[in-house]
Amino acid sequence: MPDTPHIVSDVMTVPVVAVGRHARFKEIVRTMGEWRASALPVLEGDGRVIGVVSEADLLPKEEFRDRDLTRAEQKRRLSDLAKAGGVTAEELMSTPAVTVHPDVTLAQAARIMAVKHVKRLPVVDDEDRLQGIVSRADLLKVFLRPDEDIEEEVRRTVVSYLFPALSHAIHVNVREGIVTLRGRVRDTSLVWVAARLTRAVEGVVDVRTHLTGEPDVSPDAPAGPEDTP
Repeated sequence: MPDTPHIVSDVMTVPVVAVGRHARFKEIVRTMGEWRASALPVLEGDGRVIGVVSEADLLPKEEFRDRDLTRAEQKRRLSDLAKAGGVTAEELMSTPAVTVHPDVTLAQAARIMAVKHVKRLPVVDDEDRLQGIVSRADLLKVFLRPDEDIEEEVRRTVVSYLFPALSHAIHVNVREGIVTLRGRVRDTSLVWVAARLTRAVEGVVDVRTHLTGEPDVSPDAPAGPEDTP
């Protein structure tokens, strides 16, 4: 079967730049600029993550600086107006923070990001203490895996596993993460399984299968054109 999938701890960034709950607005902006970070975890004194403050949380202060909103707009944008008046991380942060544990797979982390509409996830231990941070860019690092490594794993964990007697006759080619499987197999019902297992190999961008059934050479098989005298 395919090797154990990569997990968040394999790609997360450490150490992490963070701020305390009482950090002031300018300190937050300055820290983001110095570290080129678009968001910062907000911590309690013992290192527990209690929220995340992002550029999106800071922008309402500029957006509403010289605007007079109608009463309807005020009702609709109460949260943004509150952030526009915030001066500390505690007042500005989005809470509760969306976090993951280090042993979560990259696929699971990507799913959480998509569902929660966030670009990064603080990585925490069982007591919510900050361990690292994982971003969309970190999750994409797996696709930088060399083609040679992908090819070796597909041969070892997919082809040899599903077609042990014919593994020598099945050709595996990987180019820019795209895997192509060619050859003849005895059981064509396993072709879709091969495609699925190959797609599960980390770093695979796409899978193209050109696996066909072996010709029937039994004595009772009907003669084809090439067998006709």
